[in-house]
Amino acid sequence: MSFFISNAWAAAPATGVGEAGGLSFFLPLIVLFAVFYFIAIRPQQKRTKEHRQLLEALKKGDEVVTSGGLLGRITKVSDNYLGVDVAEGLEIKVQRQAVQQVLPKGTIKSA
Repeated sequence: MSFFISNAWAAAPATGVGEAGGLSFFLPLIVLFAVFYFIAIRPQQKRTKEHRQLLEALKKGDEVVTSGGLLGRITKVSDNYLGVDVAEGLEIKVQRQAVQQVLPKGTIKSA
């Protein structure tokens, strides 16, 4: 039966792989992760930190734009919700996280 299957002989691997071989394998992965960190992760963390600071600094009288595009003036401030006056006599309640931008004072009058 051995005439159908030829014998397989294993050859010993070349002995040139040392400490530098392992490092040269991981070096491109480390460089790729570093580039990904500085291009994607770090800027997103910075934007998140700035938005969190913006939300903590909200106070009554600030003029804001919500993520839905509503423009209004803050009339009430609580832990999670804000009362926003969007028109004369029309106040809505929005989540704090929905505020996207704080506008300079007087922007609503000029709009």
